[in-house]
Amino acid sequence: MEYILIIIGAVFVNNIVLAQFLGICPFIGVSSKVSTSAGMSGAVMFVMTLATVVTYLIYTYILVPFEITFLQTISYILVIAALVQMVEIILKKVSPALYQALGIFLPLITTNCAVLGVALLTVQKDLNLLQGVVFAIANAIGFGLAIILFAGIREHLELMGVPKGMQGAPVALITAGILALAFMGFAGLV
Repeated sequence: MEYILIIIGAVFVNNIVLAQFLGICPFIGVSSKVSTSAGMSGAVMFVMTLATVVTYLIYTYILVPFEITFLQTISYILVIAALVQMVEIILKKVSPALYQALGIFLPLITTNCAVLGVALLTVQKDLNLLQGVVFAIANAIGFGLAIILFAGIREHLELMGVPKGMQGAPVALITAGILALAFMGFAGLV
């Protein structure tokens, strides 16, 4: 039951993008097409999950025993940067089209505060390794749900008769706000 609460809480109630407002840069930047958003979601899920595992192990077995927890943030950023480089190399070989579509936003996963935020929250919430992995996967699913929903709405809006002054960024930001309000309706669940 505890893991179900973690999943529901991370995906719907405390959605990393729509409730905690972490990871807004890729949310706005990559969400113009559903296919690109799905690719970014997969990359973020991979990096977020692995980063949480590695950073948990570093925190538990290196930083705490040697009493150097003040190096937590910098060590986490280094781990995330290395994982993003790995994803970038793999995507370039496996799916050059997706690699080109993600463009500059793929290296920006390194600075995606959602990935760092989940790693930090895992320690802050005092989760064990398995709970941390579930928490990371659920947050990645929440990120993916938010960005894919937003991309679908943006694709649909391209086909609609949006007034000229509202086209582009204005309607996208209003849509993101309404989507965030919709997700805040889940706050009574957990």
